[in-house]
Amino acid sequence: MYVGRFIVVGPGVGAYRVSSRSFPNRRIVEREGILTVTPTPDAPETDNPYIAYNCVRESEGRAVLGNGSHVDPVTEKLDLGYPARDALAAALLSLDYEKDDYDTPRIAGVVADDAATIGIVRRDALLIEEVAEPTIVATYEEDEPRAFEFAATDATGAAREAYGCDFEHAVCAAGVAVDEGVTTGIVNGDADGN
Repeated sequence: MYVGRFIVVGPGVGAYRVSSRSFPNRRIVEREGILTVTPTPDAPETDNPYIAYNCVRESEGRAVLGNGSHVDPVTEKLDLGYPARDALAAALLSLDYEKDDYDTPRIAGVVADDAATIGIVRRDALLIEEVAEPTIVATYEEDEPRAFEFAATDATGAAREAYGCDFEHAVCAAGVAVDEGVTTGIVNGDADGN
């Protein structure tokens, strides 16, 4: 099944995976503590504004994950003291779903050591939930948060598990672990040998 981009978040751990049929030539890179989805050097030129973006940022001991430019305003709202639910709702509502050929939803999550919040804005809904166990939401098919079996407890393990999930067209993945700070892990498909 193809679910597009997805996140899994739970207290203390989270992951984001890029799955793509249209733009598979992408990878995740770390720049000054921020994980960014970028085209690979051999990717064809495109003017699509939705291919490169920050997918993981840190805010005061919490991790923000998502599939687009809304990751930055969620992080900024958290930095200003907004609760996770309000930061997600404000950013997702203001940026809305992507205005592409598929009305692609925006998905995002906030992971703290003892709490997690997940959200999606679709053409027909804005859903934000605080969750106590690993929960998935994706841009297609899995477009409502639901509990999801996810065993990883560290950042690299979370990236590997997300990359290895049985959904089609895996491209790259990022994992986070939050416990007295945020650690991250990256899997860039075969390029990493993972």
